[in-house]
Amino acid sequence: MTRFYSPWKTPAFRAGLAALLSAAALFFLDPRWGILPLLLFVLSCLMAPFFPRWGYFLPVISRGPANQRVVALTVDDGPDPEMTPRLLVLLGKRGMKATFFVTGREVLRHPELIRKILAEGHTVGNHSFSHDVLLMLRSSRRLAEEIDGLQEVLSSFGIRPRVFRPPVGITNPRLGPVLRQRGMSCVNFDCRALDSGNRRVKGISRKLLKKMRPGSILLIHDCRPSEKTDVSRWISEIDALLEGIARSGYKVVPLQELTGIPVMERGIPVA
Repeated sequence: MTRFYSPWKTPAFRAGLAALLSAAALFFLDPRWGILPLLLFVLSCLMAPFFPRWGYFLPVISRGPANQRVVALTVDDGPDPEMTPRLLVLLGKRGMKATFFVTGREVLRHPELIRKILAEGHTVGNHSFSHDVLLMLRSSRRLAEEIDGLQEVLSSFGIRPRVFRPPVGITNPRLGPVLRQRGMSCVNFDCRALDSGNRRVKGISRKLLKKMRPGSILLIHDCRPSEKTDVSRWISEIDALLEGIARSGYKVVPLQELTGIPVMERGIPVA
């Protein structure tokens, strides 16, 4: 079931209400102290977007239940003609399924890779049309256009993603209502290698395996930030990661199975 956004139930709403009540109480003691709770609330609002696991402004799914040794694998920023096919081979050898959070521009460049991803049983999520890293500083209208633009592109493949991952995992107060109107959930992650979109591929496997816990949602990238990206090194790291997951007694399961939320609808009429 989709976890819909209720603004009065979010930590941001409760923190704001507490700040107002505290400010009012302190004002009668000393007006100079009355401003302190409001400043702390503003500070929390400025900091919250940079913590992908913190659902401050809206419900954010960053992991599943921790009662089994299972994890989900998510892949951002593709598809890429050099990296995505190699990743699919590695996943196929181990019978693992992943969710690919794709961008609209890359889908338009490489539609055949989306067909291949789907044909091999993986799911696709919405990662915005242009992957604007400053998207959460834009208007609600621009945010909706970025999500809808990719949804329209993906509808030509007969699918409709039900999950959205914001660029860089950053959220804002406007994202909740936009997703609610579209029946979508925000999915981030709790386990990443801080690889800067494959600008630092060395040690990806070691970092992820060290952070991995039961119920984790792992994040990797299948993009090339430049022509100098060491694709062979990246493949070795991902191969080591998948081997390490299995060797540690963990199982990779589909994102929908881990979280219990719908990830993607199939059979959407193609215009």
